[in-house]
Amino acid sequence: MSYSSDPRAERSREAMLVAARQLLAGEGPGAVTHRRVAQRAGVGRATVYRHWPQPDQLLLDAMGGADLPLFKSPEAPIRPWLRRELRRMADELAIPAVAAAALTLAQSALWDAEIAHRQDESVKTIAERIHAAVRSAVTSGELASDVEPADLTAMLIGPIVYRTAMQRDAVSGDLVDRLVDSIGTWRV
Repeated sequence: MSYSSDPRAERSREAMLVAARQLLAGEGPGAVTHRRVAQRAGVGRATVYRHWPQPDQLLLDAMGGADLPLFKSPEAPIRPWLRRELRRMADELAIPAVAAAALTLAQSALWDAEIAHRQDESVKTIAERIHAAVRSAVTSGELASDVEPADLTAMLIGPIVYRTAMQRDAVSGDLVDRLVDSIGTWRV
């Protein structure tokens, strides 16, 4: 019997993916480590390494089908909530395995239709969440903005990805503030 058709191996793999997705949703990408997944899934760490030799492979598979924890449940006022969420994203992308997984996903999406679909779904989810929060801020009078919805996510997320993944540098609080302020005039 081959390893890939072993029902026990398939059950273990599924349990590990469930554990990885729970960690991702509950604590963010930095929590998806071989050790933490093994503990949560009730398997040995070697079992996790056998399926995913590299941390970015594990994170990439966990991201597929997982509900992204970022930009969920906006809270009024939106401005401080948006700052917290951007800070959280920047902190996650500062983790080398997370930055590697994000860049691997982006690069692989150029050639792999399945990965491109995963990436498109993630980008769509984040954009929809940010747009909903900004619309809420505009409706409540907290924000006056004329930024095109298609540009909004790129203006907020693009510089963070560039600074963390491309420049391999930290995102300052000042940069986060400038990004939030760039989308319009905030009241309050």
